[in-house]
Amino acid sequence: MAHSASEFAPLNIAILTVSDTRSTETDTSGQLLVDSATAAGHRIADRQLHPDDIYRIRAVVSDWIARDDVQVILVTGGTGFTGRDSTPEAIAPLLDKTVDGFGELFRHLSWEEIGASTVQSRALAGLANRTLVVCMPGSTGACRTAWERILKDQLDSRTRPCNFVQHLGAGPACESRA
Repeated sequence: MAHSASEFAPLNIAILTVSDTRSTETDTSGQLLVDSATAAGHRIADRQLHPDDIYRIRAVVSDWIARDDVQVILVTGGTGFTGRDSTPEAIAPLLDKTVDGFGELFRHLSWEEIGASTVQSRALAGLANRTLVVCMPGSTGACRTAWERILKDQLDSRTRPCNFVQHLGAGPACESRA
């Protein structure tokens, strides 16, 4: 992605790990997102880990969506097809608009790493109350792919021709294509 000379606008990011088996100490996916976001210059507004429970996920994310100090929410885990995977069902009703291209691009990029197994990813993203909500699989590799190949640039106000920052109220993000 091309960057313009404009100034970087750090964002406040909240991170939720959805897992029935991990603890904060063993949450390598959440930690990768924390480390990647801070290395890119963003701030961590909150970080939590909760079991895969549709109502608990929805409650935590709803609280963050309503907060003025959270611009981006990254959710890792619960996007598969097992009986307890319920992140998409928890998040989808909260979204004002979906970012269909995120899931499509994530699965396309994952094809290079895991082949046809990528069809079992229900990664999704959308906007809610001018907050970007991104749901990705719980594996550390999936979080790395999402961050390095999509989110890092899309959360950088200098990325052209477009990024998500303007939609979050943090400044101009798209150049005219006229």
